[in-house]
Amino acid sequence: MGFKEDQMVTVSLYARVSSGKQAQENTIASQVAALERQISVDGYELLREYKFIDNGYSGSNLVRPNLEKLRDRVAEGKIDKIYIHSPDRLSRKYAYQMILLEEFQKAGAEAVFLNYEINDNPESQLLLQMQGMIAEYERAKIMERSRRGKIYAANKGCVSVMGGAPYGYRYIDKCTGVGQALFEINEEEADVVRKVFLWVGRERASIGEVCRRLNTMSIITRTGKKCWDRSVIWGMLKNPAYKGQAAFGKTKVGVKLQHIRPQRHSCEQPKDNYSIYPVEKANWIYVKVPNIVNEDVFDIVQEQLAENRKIARTRERGAKYLLQGLIVCKCCRYAYYGSPVRNKRGEKVDHYAYYRCIGRDSYRFGGNKICDNKHIRTDALETAVWEEVKHLLKNPNRILEEYKRKLSEFKRSSWDKKSDLLEKQENKLQRGIARLIDSYAQEYISQEEFEPRVKAMKQSLKAIEEEKKRIFDQKKLKQELTLVVTNLEDFSSNITSNLDNADWITKRDIIRTLVKRIEINLENVNVVFRVKELPDSSGHNGEEKKNLQHCWGSSLSNTS
Repeated sequence: MGFKEDQMVTVSLYARVSSGKQAQENTIASQVAALERQISVDGYELLREYKFIDNGYSGSNLVRPNLEKLRDRVAEGKIDKIYIHSPDRLSRKYAYQMILLEEFQKAGAEAVFLNYEINDNPESQLLLQMQGMIAEYERAKIMERSRRGKIYAANKGCVSVMGGAPYGYRYIDKCTGVGQALFEINEEEADVVRKVFLWVGRERASIGEVCRRLNTMSIITRTGKKCWDRSVIWGMLKNPAYKGQAAFGKTKVGVKLQHIRPQRHSCEQPKDNYSIYPVEKANWIYVKVPNIVNEDVFDIVQEQLAENRKIARTRERGAKYLLQGLIVCKCCRYAYYGSPVRNKRGEKVDHYAYYRCIGRDSYRFGGNKICDNKHIRTDALETAVWEEVKHLLKNPNRILEEYKRKLSEFKRSSWDKKSDLLEKQENKLQRGIARLIDSYAQEYISQEEFEPRVKAMKQSLKAIEEEKKRIFDQKKLKQELTLVVTNLEDFSSNITSNLDNADWITKRDIIRTLVKRIEINLENVNVVFRVKELPDSSGHNGEEKKNLQHCWGSSLSNTS
């Protein structure tokens, strides 16, 4: 039945630290130790799979990998108690705290804080609100004080606001130095910097040529890589620190940009709930540091880079390929990119191109490729994916059929039998609790007898309610899927007549709306569709929307 009269209480813990430095120093270990100690004192056993830890995730971000897993387990009714160090570990924002606590409460899970006890009385709720608002206020205050303090220090010429030194310098902190932080020239690296500036400024070498020369000379990067990337050289040539003026405030934090797909080896939920934006040069603050190149050489290089950019702008910019940004290699997890074919004279053949895995580019990995996945003709893959999208739009019942297949193991009769039995057991428990309360009220039993018995009966009642909810959700699933398919049919009917005549931009918009990613393996291509459930007709637009993902493999010959 999924429950027992003496059902054991399932506990979990959640811990979080914000900064990457805290994560590296493993400061979260103290939180986990305190939580495990309290769980042991309370007489519970903590299973390993119920430890949910987010290392280096900001409390202002509600979407965190292990918090998402915790919420899923709570929604499934698998957790009875959640141990958390303090409310601000759950979230730094009061509104997010209330959302999560209410969600846990509705699912029947109790949140236990080590430094705060949750009660139903108004005073306890007011204290929780005050703690949440104070945590949010402290975070904003710390960030603002840090920002103002760094600006003040930069205007005073303090190098400490930089935090680190670029290639060619060593960062000397104020404890090691002469009472203040400073940049010290690393002669070995500085010699490389001078070569790069002279190659571009005097010989007018391209950034690609600079990378090839450095790779040929077997010069490694600061991080130990044998292969230099163009973006690293570009950043070096644009950095005014090399002419003796280190710039502070070149970037700013802003709203998180939406990515088509997660980056390689990253999760769906990013650690940082923000994106970095460039700041205009007029707002930069310059701090004097030792120069590696002359100012004249630096200015000549900037002119050359500007000239190179003018030439580069004559080439076509923007999206050139229909599936650009959506393709992922299943072998090495790097992205695929469009690569035009060139003739013997090095000229591009406009009508002929391949999608190519980044892992096959040996120059990116020190001369050794890391992937053997094959190329795919752009026209072949784009045609196949577009046909899949058209087939989905013209046949929305594919979604319903897929879910009917998954639900075929559940029979209607078994649901009804379970529901009837659970209903009887629920009524019996409710009558038992009522009699127990009456006995306690009339002093037939003592408080010591009443509390454990009523607690055990309530736990059993909660288990029954969770089981009933699960069965109810299974019954409702088909109805909800029918509603989703109806919405999809309405969407399809509006554009089906124009699908065959759609232009390139329309195709690209439709594909990016419906396709989450395209996975390429050695022998086949897998198209992962993304179909969002639309608001129902009752107008419950405030409810959380679900993402229904459906995968169909499409066999497609890869061409090398």
